[in-house]
Amino acid sequence: MKAIRGKAHKYARANIDTDVIIPGPYLKIHDHKELAKHAMEGIDPEFPAKVSKGDFLVCGRNFGCGSSREHAPIALSQTGIYAILAPSFARIFYRNSVDGGYLLPIEIEESVLENILDKDELELDFYQNKIINLTRSNESYPIKPFSDLIAKIVNAGGLMKYKR
Repeated sequence: MKAIRGKAHKYARANIDTDVIIPGPYLKIHDHKELAKHAMEGIDPEFPAKVSKGDFLVCGRNFGCGSSREHAPIALSQTGIYAILAPSFARIFYRNSVDGGYLLPIEIEESVLENILDKDELELDFYQNKIINLTRSNESYPIKPFSDLIAKIVNAGGLMKYKR
């Protein structure tokens, strides 16, 4: 997997749940682009307009807790978010993101969360398992590498492609 560059969109609070990521009234929407218009509406109604393809969401611990709705990673990926950087993830959100091939859930230390600011330009280097903060004189921070199985699923583009 090559290095990826994008802008950080930081919402540092912990326990951002799936109802905040994509509120319940929108779960009947089947058009993924339409669903994306409501991503993160529970925190920031302007979120989709701020995101460019390949950007990163930087959040507090236990991101994606709550219900197991697959709509959450779909909506975020359709806004252009490539990866979410957080100290921890709800397991069902983590697997929905990876298995569907929607997003990369990247685990970081709490101290890394404190060092990244909103709108920082970042580069994810998967070969060296680090984040390079291009805005802050190329400071670098470690990321937790994927397990062997998760790395294989990610590299395949999702669980269904991996199984083929």
